[in-house]
Order: sequence, then C-alpha cells, then structure tokens
Amino acid sequence: MDWRDTGILLGLRHHGETSAIVEVFTPAHGRHAGVVRGATSRKLGPVLQPGAQLDLHWRARLEEHLGAFTVELQRSRAVQAMGSRLALSGLNAVCALLAFCLPEREPHPALYLRTEQLLDLLGQDALWPLAYLRWELALLEDLGYGLDLSCCAVTGAEGGLAYVSPKSGRAVSRAGAGDWADRLLPLPEVMLGQGAAESAEIAAALRVTGYFLSEKLAPALGNRALPEARARFVERVG
Repeated sequence: MDWRDTGILLGLRHHGETSAIVEVFTPAHGRHAGVVRGATSRKLGPVLQPGAQLDLHWRARLEEHLGAFTVELQRSRAVQAMGSRLALSGLNAVCALLAFCLPEREPHPALYLRTEQLLDLLGQDALWPLAYLRWELALLEDLGYGLDLSCCAVTGAEGGLAYVSPKSGRAVSRAGAGDWADRLLPLPEVMLGQGAAESAEIAAALRVTGYFLSEKLAPALGNRALPEARARFVERVG
C-alpha cells in the first residue's frame, strides 16, 4: 500500500532513538500518521516543524498499518511563525485543533484548502485574527456543527440579529429573543461581516465558536478538553 500527497505537519512525537511518528493533514487522505526514520537527523530535524508544507510518500504492507513516510520540504513556515508571538500562538492553535478535531484518514479537501490559505498569512498580524475566526467557522461547518447566521430563527428577519442560540447555532434577533435573551449567546457584528473587526470583538466571536467546539463537537469526540493552545491564542487576540 502506498500513496503520494502534499500535507501540513501538525505535530510529531519521538519514536525510538532517531525516528518520529508524525501527524499530517493532507487533502486526499485527511489526518494521517506515519513513521519518519531519521527524523532527528540534521537533515530532517529542521524540516519537521509544525506548519511545514511537505511532499509525502506513505508506504505500508497493509492499509490499516501505521506505515512510514518519506518526506521532502515544499515550504517552511518557521520564519513567519517565529516572527511574532501572535503568529506562533496562532500556528500552534491551528495544528492542535486539527489534531484534536479531525477523524483519522477522512478527507476534508475544502477545509484543507482553507487551512493552507490561513497558514500562508502567518506573519501578517493585522489580518490573522479575523482570518483565523473565519477558518474556525469553516472548521465547524465542515465537521457538521456550522452556525446559521443568515436570518432570525424565530422571526425569519435578516436584520437586527444580536444573539446565537446555543442549542441550534442559529441567529436570533433582538425582537425574536424576547424574555429568552439571557439564555442566548451574544452575536458580535464581526461574525456577520460587519463592524470594525477590532481585536476585542474578534476575541468575543472566538468565545462563541469556542462554545460550539467545546459543547457540541468535543462531546462527540469523547468529552476531551479543547487544546490549551487555542485558549492561549484567544487570550492573546483579546
């Protein structure tokens, strides 16, 4: 069994003296793990950094086996990630969330493309928080927990949207909320593509998406806690 694909390195853990088990996100094979021999060598050590774009060749005797990767660097993102604390924190959040959320070996080509585009913006700190918020909304959508912010779930109105239902993920207007407003999540304007998209508002929006990640998605994955890397990034944005 073997295949070739491109992929983003999400993380690795040492395996034996010189090898490592790496986890990558690829367009055609999803989140996939495999052994890289000589991963700690002078040649491969600098290559195998989170966020790196790799040319991957996976080979195993049987499809269900862990298998082994041979890798070549296509594009490093280390310099951009190390350029600011926000960039490094954001990269860590993306890689940790993908490793946490994605089913193993299940393709998500649209999400892969969004992820690649997001990581290519590393180092552009003025753009990154908003781009990350849009990526997180796309992540929820791709995994079946998308928010519907097109109109009020109660009245059908497209204007005056101010809340999100924590149960359905649908927008609710002020008029539609009525006495239930205190049970709903606030809907920052930035999530509607409105307003100035200031850092505090983006952080507030990420608390909304964080609710659906922790209260809807995480229970489906065995009630594991969201990665701390995400919380650190949201704190830095705010």
